[in-house]
Amino acid sequence: MKRIWNLDELAEHWSLKFEETQLLKTKPTRNHLAFVAQLKYYQNTGRFPLATNDIPETPLHYLADQLEITVDQIHEYDWLGRSGTRHRKEILEFPGIRRVSAADKSAFSDWLIDNLYPHGADIEDAIESAFEWFQKHKVECPAGKELDRLVRSAYQQFELNLYEHFANCLSVESKILMGQSLDGVEGVVNFSDIKADPGRVGLDSVLKEVEKISFIRSLHLPVETFSSFNTKVLQRYRQRVNSESAWEVKQHPETIRYGLFAIFLYWRQREIIDGLIELFIQIVHRLSARAERKLVKTLLSDFQKVHGKTTLLFRIAEAALDNPNGLVKEVVYPVAGEDTLKSLLKEYKSSGPAYQQQVHKILRSSYSNHYRRMLPKILEALTFCSNNTQHRPVLDALDWLKHNQTSNQRYITLDDTIPVDGVIQPKWRDIVIEDNQGEKRINRINYEICVLQALRKRLRCKEIWVVDADRYRNPDDDLPLDFDANRENYYQDLGQTTDATAFVEQLRSEMSSALELLNREMPKNRKVRILSQGKNRISITPLAPQQEPMNLAYLKREITGRWPMTSLLDVLKEADLRIGFSDHFKTVADRENPDRQSLQQRILLCLYGMGTNTGLKRVSGSRHGISYKELLNVRRRFIHKAALRNAIGQVANAIFTARNPSIWGEGTTSCASDSKKFGSWDQNLMTEWHIRYGGRGVMIYWHVEKKSTCIYSQLKRCSSSEVAAMIEGVLRHCTDMEIDRQYVDSHGQSEVAFAFSHLLGFDLLPRLKAIASQKLYRPGDDKPGDYPNLEPILTRPINWELIIQQYDEMIKYATALKQGTADPEAILRRFTRNNIQHPYKALAELGKVIKTIFLCRYIGSEELRQEIHEGLNVVENWNSANSFIFYGKGGEVATNRLEDQELSVLALHLLQISLVYVNTLMIQQVLNEPNWLSRMKLEDFRALTPLIYAHVNPYGLFELDMNTRLPIEVAA
Repeated sequence: MKRIWNLDELAEHWSLKFEETQLLKTKPTRNHLAFVAQLKYYQNTGRFPLATNDIPETPLHYLADQLEITVDQIHEYDWLGRSGTRHRKEILEFPGIRRVSAADKSAFSDWLIDNLYPHGADIEDAIESAFEWFQKHKVECPAGKELDRLVRSAYQQFELNLYEHFANCLSVESKILMGQSLDGVEGVVNFSDIKADPGRVGLDSVLKEVEKISFIRSLHLPVETFSSFNTKVLQRYRQRVNSESAWEVKQHPETIRYGLFAIFLYWRQREIIDGLIELFIQIVHRLSARAERKLVKTLLSDFQKVHGKTTLLFRIAEAALDNPNGLVKEVVYPVAGEDTLKSLLKEYKSSGPAYQQQVHKILRSSYSNHYRRMLPKILEALTFCSNNTQHRPVLDALDWLKHNQTSNQRYITLDDTIPVDGVIQPKWRDIVIEDNQGEKRINRINYEICVLQALRKRLRCKEIWVVDADRYRNPDDDLPLDFDANRENYYQDLGQTTDATAFVEQLRSEMSSALELLNREMPKNRKVRILSQGKNRISITPLAPQQEPMNLAYLKREITGRWPMTSLLDVLKEADLRIGFSDHFKTVADRENPDRQSLQQRILLCLYGMGTNTGLKRVSGSRHGISYKELLNVRRRFIHKAALRNAIGQVANAIFTARNPSIWGEGTTSCASDSKKFGSWDQNLMTEWHIRYGGRGVMIYWHVEKKSTCIYSQLKRCSSSEVAAMIEGVLRHCTDMEIDRQYVDSHGQSEVAFAFSHLLGFDLLPRLKAIASQKLYRPGDDKPGDYPNLEPILTRPINWELIIQQYDEMIKYATALKQGTADPEAILRRFTRNNIQHPYKALAELGKVIKTIFLCRYIGSEELRQEIHEGLNVVENWNSANSFIFYGKGGEVATNRLEDQELSVLALHLLQISLVYVNTLMIQQVLNEPNWLSRMKLEDFRALTPLIYAHVNPYGLFELDMNTRLPIEVAA
């Protein structure tokens, strides 16, 4: 049972009803508190307490206050004696609960197998749900061990039924092929290759992924049967197979082996198709990018830009008209020499149609000599579809190429069967369609390149989707399928009105009020000027530096003196011993081995090796005597993403609970997010070279609240959307924190981001780098001269009618984000500037409204600018500590497996947040002393952070003694 209860929860769950107090009439006063404590405890948990310590202290005092007695009387109560037994029996009889029978147990097991487990529940979920089932059926819930046995027995039966179901769907031929894959038979794609992620971007990787898809499809898996099952169920067994070797899979009984392997292959097919599409998108992009780089490099070697071209051409024209019969050398060269004219010609070629033709010539050479081999393989492996007839020409072009693969003709006569409009960009039209003696013909290779470029563009915004894919699936599947049926519930969940007109009127009123307030206050605002000319019309005075904290250096020195050279491994251990986050790491196999105490030690060593990037080999073989193979086995079977995220959430919640409000202030609802680039190996699809960050690597996006507690982290590509990462962190973090203010840098905001943040119920507060050039939109009902002080930065009115028309569609997409039916990046990929559908236009228009309201607040309030700046500084501080902890292998993510990369990042997150937790306790122990607390000033509390590490040592021998503790007082 939870130990922390707020007042509303106490009133709801621990308040005594009149009929409950009537039960006390026949009992002595000394037993009143114990009786009602057992009654309410049973109502909340379905079990009886066995000792006073089982009941949380706050609810106990709440009950005592209602009875107007003290809690001291409960300590004399004999919980296991005759009185306790009699009271428990009376409590069961009060609501008419009968003893559990064999038939009840059987019915409960059937309910678990048929209704709970198929929806993704695990054993812990079943134990939590058991009380509700037994309470509903007026049956006494079995005791702990008996209930655990029932739940586990039903789970095993559910799994066996699942394996049998999928194994029976497979043909004999499919089972033979699956066995050959596990045995590594030559000519069959083996198990380890199927598990492997796509390699680096290139033709070889494409061919390997196509081979995997072809093998899986040759097994004729029952795709429709799989798709009807809950994804959480399938993901669990996919993870189990992924953690095993081929030999271990073969050790399972035949039914389990084929059932598990079939689930794994079904899910891997979706992942492989996504990987193949990513390879295709990046290859097509690289073809164009490399062609342009190669041409620019050639041009730059002998290119010199000509300045003053207009004046020069005027002088040449004037000289030619004055002497029309003269020689070029005598008339033109004195005005513009031969070298100048050559430079002028090269500059024209580098910017006109000739430049594009040269780019296409280089691109064609690279494609035809190497990458052209991927086209028939991709057309054979993937089935492309679209829900919009506007993109039908691209699909028709793909069909035409697929049916004409065997043709080796270089030119093909243009006719109505070859799609042109909507496929070939205008700038390439003259290169693709040639005139041969009055007859139009298509250059086959140039046409293929145009089709691939058009396909890439539409795949990225999901206007074209792929059958059996996951991230690139039908975009309609990203939206809640029951939206029309539960429309009002979804609106209520978002906190939005169902009346589009009322929604718009509310926004129009807020926008007008914000503009009026800013216009009125501008003459008194000495920190902001609105300029009447130039592109940059908003001038804001930079923030003044805040007062330097006087005593933080002394506080850090005191902590270093009390806990000198504290091992980072001991910090992780101390956090686990106090919080118990290692309990989240459970095996994906049938049984757990070794015992939990030994397992705890191995899990901590694994997490430390991964979180510091030193690796499992470095932390093995010390005095603890745990070998590398033992750690590797624990890493494969116990450490996975869900467990790490749950552990991080538990540590974050423990920090919020442990904080002393007199030191850290009241709980915050503000969070800041930003990214940091990490170097990484590049034989995978995640690593990218990006001009903004420099060098190859990946991006980690952190969400950090104001006192340095990171509540969410994500591994992303360097080119991925920071807006999507921002939204995902707000919605998916697994902590008790509620976010209503989100600080971001310029890259974490956009008009669509402002729209979604408003619909999802939180304020987006960016630090805008380009604030000087921002514009404010008009509400539309204003008159000329209503905002004279803002006139230079005002622009067009808002199109409110478009927002009203598309209001329902916008709510549908916001619901998809909140309900998690799709990844935020998959949703936002549809709303790009190139995809000008009505929902995008309406979202952009709504974003303009919310952004205008924000800009009015941002320009008018120096306090808000200071608040945003301070919030983002906290993230920068978090980023600065990354390299101190993640120091192994030069701070580079040294793996090409995507799953290993994600686990490394999450382990770093867990290690760093554990450091914040232990530092919080250390700081509170020091400041618990009156002489230290009295020294602290306002600026000291403002700058106080638990993310300090001068007293921490992450290096040296990796000793882990589970019997020693850090000397931190419990009272802290």
